[in-house]
Amino acid sequence: MALLGLPLAASAQQAPPASVQLAASIAAVTSGSIHGLVKDEAGDPVAGAMVSAVGATPTVAVTDHDGRFDFDTLAPGPYFVRVHLSGYIAPRAQMVEVRPSTRTSSTISLRRAGATTVLEAGLVQTDPPPSTFEPAAPAPDSPSNQAEDESELSWRLRHIRRGVLKDARLPDVILVEEHPTADGNGFARLATGFFADTPFSGQLNFLTTGSFDTPRQLLTPDNLSKGVAYVRVGAPVGSQADWSIRGALNQADISSWILAGAYATRAPARHRYEIGMSYSTQRYDGGNPLALRDVTDGSRNAGAVYAVDTFAIAPAVTTTYGIRYARYDYLESRGLLSPRVALTIQPADHTRVTGTLSRNQQAPGAEEFLPPSDSGIWLPPQRTFSSIRRRGGFEAERATRVSVEVERDLAGSTLSVGAFRETVDDQLVTLFGVDLPFQPSAELGHYVVGNAGDAYATGCVAEFRTRLANRISGSVAYSIINGVLSPRVEGGYFSRLAPAVLRPEAERIQDVSTAIETEVPETSTRVLVLYRLSNGFAEEPDRAGLGSRFDVQVRQALPFLNFTSAQWEMLVAVRNFFHDTSAEQTVYDELLVVHPPKRIVGGVTMRF
Repeated sequence: MALLGLPLAASAQQAPPASVQLAASIAAVTSGSIHGLVKDEAGDPVAGAMVSAVGATPTVAVTDHDGRFDFDTLAPGPYFVRVHLSGYIAPRAQMVEVRPSTRTSSTISLRRAGATTVLEAGLVQTDPPPSTFEPAAPAPDSPSNQAEDESELSWRLRHIRRGVLKDARLPDVILVEEHPTADGNGFARLATGFFADTPFSGQLNFLTTGSFDTPRQLLTPDNLSKGVAYVRVGAPVGSQADWSIRGALNQADISSWILAGAYATRAPARHRYEIGMSYSTQRYDGGNPLALRDVTDGSRNAGAVYAVDTFAIAPAVTTTYGIRYARYDYLESRGLLSPRVALTIQPADHTRVTGTLSRNQQAPGAEEFLPPSDSGIWLPPQRTFSSIRRRGGFEAERATRVSVEVERDLAGSTLSVGAFRETVDDQLVTLFGVDLPFQPSAELGHYVVGNAGDAYATGCVAEFRTRLANRISGSVAYSIINGVLSPRVEGGYFSRLAPAVLRPEAERIQDVSTAIETEVPETSTRVLVLYRLSNGFAEEPDRAGLGSRFDVQVRQALPFLNFTSAQWEMLVAVRNFFHDTSAEQTVYDELLVVHPPKRIVGGVTMRF
């Protein structure tokens, strides 16, 4: 629920209307861009080529004398980038993901016409050299003069060599009418046209996952037996909004599925709405008695709905407010309501001041049911959990947070400084690898949850985000926090299971978090590394050492599997973070996760 600042008008006399200025301001802050290079098979730049980007904001550009092109102020989302130039064979479209306030690079290679090309239909096409190839001008009343389709398929069909059927005419019965009628056939053609003309985009994942603490556990035959299938489909709604549907299935000890949908309007607009919902179910089919203890009917269900509005009050003032309602059938009080409101003021160009007030309610095991952000690896419920209480039962965590943050853009980099205060009732604690007294032993990946007590924390955070050259971007954040955790009645129980959960009356926590993302276009490889170092992790019993969490993701494109506009890539990830990073986390949420096992994720991804 990030807030966006808007620039002030430079001059009242020469400034455009307020609505135009407001729309341009929103677009400038939330948009991304694509820049790239078009070259031929010899590696030389190609000038005068037409480059198109089809996505949330369709646009075209022409390469300069150095073969370079730029698309500025693009709405975030996937774009299919293609290039056309007479005398060259157009390659397949490239899928480029545009992120807010990010400049994405793309390199496209053209091949000169003249070589013999075998088409999919088994026909051979031989193009003359560019210097001698001059297509005949169409007749003034020819359809090509009225409207010309410049898609690759249409171009090939127009220039294909004709065989013995060159003068044949297709029967009218198999031709599609230009304007559908109101009869059944008309509606069928309308539906066909909808699926043919709508620029759908999506993703399909086939993954396998496992957990391990030692190399021996990693190499066990059944460790990577948990298969996951994930699919995402989305499309624009006119020129003002987008919709998406995501779903995932898992079959192992847990049979589970999750489905989520979202609808969001685009910038520039004075109101930007986003609504969504998710529902997930988890049914345990394994033989872990500890997991079955708290699952009376063998299943758990969770769902959530949310709505957010980003309202541009003025060119320099924006507010974001929203609410999320979640329901968990394994809680005594099943409904959890989480409102949030924030205000952003831009006192000067490239400077933003944001204040936020939120009340978040989180259920034990919520990370197993709610979908993460688009940038994360989406996995359905896979791990089982049970209560630390002898009689079972779960209690939700409730946190109130107030924060203020100042951001300043510095020539492609961003520096932010902020302060916060939060109060937490029934702070959650998560324990891996523990054996409860007089209870069955827990298996690897199973965890127990409980409430450590009430927490209070104040602190400040400084973060620097930048892009190093065109291939590396990263960030580093440092925080210093003064926290107090008041133990509950179960404190004696925690002292036997995990002594590090019990904190001193007051403590100072220092934390350093880094993120590095790099892309190697020569090999189509992307690497993401997240690392967090802190003296507050509960896995250190003596409280004198440093604990750490990490997440490493490697994505390797598989161009030999690409067909039409689809792109395949291989994914390998290893991580021991328990929570995905989000604005709703409390200071102690990740710190009170004891001995999380490493998780490995691998498989293939297809984007279209």
